[in-house]
Amino acid sequence: MARKSNAETAANPGRLKQIALTYKMTRKADPKVGLIVAGVGIVTFGVFLAIGFLIGHPVYLGILGFLVAFLAMAIVFGRRAERAAFGQMEGQPGAAAAVLDNVGRGWTTTPAVAMNRNQDIVHRAVGKAGVVLIAEGNPNRVKSLLAAEKKKLARIMPDVPVHDFIVGTGEGEVPLKKVRTTLLKLPRVLAGNQITEVNDKLRAMGDLMSNMPIPKGPVPGRGMRGQRPR
Repeated sequence: MARKSNAETAANPGRLKQIALTYKMTRKADPKVGLIVAGVGIVTFGVFLAIGFLIGHPVYLGILGFLVAFLAMAIVFGRRAERAAFGQMEGQPGAAAAVLDNVGRGWTTTPAVAMNRNQDIVHRAVGKAGVVLIAEGNPNRVKSLLAAEKKKLARIMPDVPVHDFIVGTGEGEVPLKKVRTTLLKLPRVLAGNQITEVNDKLRAMGDLMSNMPIPKGPVPGRGMRGQRPR
């Protein structure tokens, strides 16, 4: 019990430090984040307290209002921190790989399966939707990279669906902040054993692995990890 208590005590400062760091980085991109989050908390608490006085239960509604206000502040701060993080990552080589690493369980992601000298990159994700190729870089140049990867995949697994899109803000491109939701919205057509077979074939085929730059700073969702099955 003592060891568990000590571990929890040691973990709390770490969490607080992480929150403080996230706030500082968010404030650089969103200077008003502190005022907005505080305003949401004050207004929410004030509304509940006012209702409490009207119905004759200010203590109960005040306690409830405090809890709801704290929750509302956490939600607003989380969303603005996520937006700021995506803003800092936008346009950096490897930004899509950082987002893919947080897609969720059921997906195996491999960064930089194809790359050219201009740092145009193609990443790959494998899940129940099949194989998804995600490109970042100049739209005209990455199209040839995508075409080459799709041709390679068609030779070794012709019956597996292959989707592709380019990360960017232009017409027909997918914004960085929508990469995860775009993947999760794809139709699920493969079973678990089929996903394993696809991954085995891809590992046998081999990939172009390189020391691509990964953007620093807070990444929405879980922290970055190496390649692993989801």
